[in-house]
Amino acid sequence: MKKITAITISVSLLALGACTSELDPKTVHANVITLDTHVDVPLNYMTPEMDPGTDTVAQVDLNKMVAGGLDAAFFIVYIPQTDIAKIDEAKYAEARKIAETRYAAIKKMTETYPERIELAFTAADVRRIHKSGKRAALIGMENAFPLGPSVDDVPMWAKRGVRYVGLTHFGHNQFGDSSNPNKDDGQTTDMHGGLSPLGKDLVVALNKAGIMVDVSHTGKKTMMQAINLSTVPVIASHSGVKAVADNARNLDDEQLRALADNGGVVQIVAFDSYVKVRTAEQVAYIAQVQADMGLETRAARSAMSKDVRAEYTKRTKQVYDIAPRASVANFADHIDHAVKIAGIAHVGISSDFDGGGGVVGWENAAETESVTAELVKRGYSEADIEKIWGGNLLRVLQAVQDGAG
Repeated sequence: MKKITAITISVSLLALGACTSELDPKTVHANVITLDTHVDVPLNYMTPEMDPGTDTVAQVDLNKMVAGGLDAAFFIVYIPQTDIAKIDEAKYAEARKIAETRYAAIKKMTETYPERIELAFTAADVRRIHKSGKRAALIGMENAFPLGPSVDDVPMWAKRGVRYVGLTHFGHNQFGDSSNPNKDDGQTTDMHGGLSPLGKDLVVALNKAGIMVDVSHTGKKTMMQAINLSTVPVIASHSGVKAVADNARNLDDEQLRALADNGGVVQIVAFDSYVKVRTAEQVAYIAQVQADMGLETRAARSAMSKDVRAEYTKRTKQVYDIAPRASVANFADHIDHAVKIAGIAHVGISSDFDGGGGVVGWENAAETESVTAELVKRGYSEADIEKIWGGNLLRVLQAVQDGAG
């Protein structure tokens, strides 16, 4: 038997490194389907001041998708959370209006530019659209709040093309507990102890409708209960890794293993403060800016005028004079850890662009290839990168739709 020595191992590793270095990031990027599972759309989307068919100030528009080789994206019907303790039908109606506005804008984009982007309803649609040379648009709902006090609207949203629903957002809602209770509203960690009875009904309804259950933004109990209840794989559409950056929004190793055991996938998010934890000095600086501007509460920040928001953004950006922003390399550290714990078949990518996302090197869709380049640099094979960039998510979507009914 041949004796394996430290030198032999070193030579083997060097050979492996030489092999992986021969991969051309541009070729790999062109060969795989790149799918970003979380792109927010503003309320003025598909208006003259924010038309994604033109060059815009948004992080994602059709020109940037083409420039960066971003093949497909989930465009998000996002609804901010109202204090659930003070909810009434008028608040539900307001939430539905916001949802309708964003859904209508996404639909209008695909109808206005049919030669450039097409709405996908299935994994097969994504592959077909990609083969045609067009971009694929999918729809996700972030925060189930506008569904109201029942799950009756789930089939309607499924028919419209919604392919995942995030159970909660910031603050608990009628379906379950959030990873981030709204302390301004007096919320504590637990309101329901995880999923509410209506939340359990929602998981069942989503399974039946062929819509992926999204546990990003949920509390750990909510997530684990949803995984145990779901008869099909579950996703975290835009989450980070707690072992790399200890943020309440990120998932710990137990949660990553639970997703893997369920057959699901965690879509690692390129959101600066989830990728890299802010220092104590940075936290103190942001708090001081908020106090100076009378923006200490989430409600106050949500109600900012355009001018106030611009000033707030300008001042808070100075936080990076204290410590640098997260980079693509920091982002890839989360991917590495998730792959180590959950396995290569259970990790994907999301940007949260136009919702606060972006890291140095991947600031908008035009820079998407830099993520592939970083993965190649770290020794991932083309087959691995294909799984991470979209293959894993499309597998889950297929499984969820196969399990519907």
